[in-house]
Amino acid sequence: MNSLLLLTFLSLCYAENFDHTYNLAPYRTIYISENGPGLLVMTEEEKVVSQRGGNVTLPCTFRRNPTLVPNPKIRIKWSKLTSDYLKEIDVFVAMGFHKKSYGSFHGRVHLRGAGENDASLVISELTLEDYGRYKCEVIDGLEDGTAVVSLNLQGVVFPYFPSHGRYNLNFQDAQKACKNQDAIVASFDQLYDAWREGLDWCNAGWLSDGSVQYPITKPREPCGGKNTVPGIRNYGMQDKEKNRYDVFCFTANYKGRFYYLTPSSRMTYDEAVLACQKDGAQIAKVGQMYAAWKLLGYDRCDAGWLADGSVRYPISRPRRRCSPTEAAVRFSGFPDKKHKLYGVYCFKA
Repeated sequence: MNSLLLLTFLSLCYAENFDHTYNLAPYRTIYISENGPGLLVMTEEEKVVSQRGGNVTLPCTFRRNPTLVPNPKIRIKWSKLTSDYLKEIDVFVAMGFHKKSYGSFHGRVHLRGAGENDASLVISELTLEDYGRYKCEVIDGLEDGTAVVSLNLQGVVFPYFPSHGRYNLNFQDAQKACKNQDAIVASFDQLYDAWREGLDWCNAGWLSDGSVQYPITKPREPCGGKNTVPGIRNYGMQDKEKNRYDVFCFTANYKGRFYYLTPSSRMTYDEAVLACQKDGAQIAKVGQMYAAWKLLGYDRCDAGWLADGSVRYPISRPRRRCSPTEAAVRFSGFPDKKHKLYGVYCFKA
């Protein structure tokens, strides 16, 4: 038996050589492999960062025991882990010449195939929903192994509530609200990164895992107490149907042009919508303004209508009368749509 070492322990050996706290059977046979596992699955990077609309490669390779005979039916499967890690979404499966992609990944994924042991997955035309953790699984007969890779997108987290007021969104409403603003519900990791970059917001909002949290960089009484430490306040998991909060959304770069329509007279909301259409564009969404501000440094001190009926303006260079203390997207509320007080921000894809 070259590859296995057979160890047989008799009950007498246990009694003489092992502590009495071990509850062992009278004898046990243990097989120890001298050559290690028959299959090892690895990833070069645990985290990969890319952009919406771009392409990315999720690295994964495997190593077979050289004593094993070649197997033309090695199965490679990629799946996406959900936020609760209890469910998996099928992404891609390959076995020999047979390959299949699933759902929203159909036609956008393939194996890199840089070598016979390369299981790396290429994803093209990245979307916001592609963000998350992916599992690479290789099955070789009775042997199998896995590796996990995180896909991050360059983007920005922003708090959001609709025109009918704060704390009015259940989880499903929150998902729709973010989607309507060219965004998705942010994950905890995305909110954490935003907090580290200085995001401070005293209203609790949904995250993608169904928890409700909010980031505080400057502790104060209405936000957990002024004697507390900075951090992310956590309300825990909430009832997705009954409980209502705001939401934290995540958006990324876009393919198109975000701009303030000039010359732009003061107009009502309906006039603003028509003005963008006449210019071959659409009235911009909140997520598009945040992406332009955060990722492109867009700066404009003119308040303008956005698609949700809110009025905002992005300031990258703080100055007098234009967000003097901080770079931010300034929010002027949800005014009466019939008021002719504002210009408009447009988006042309």
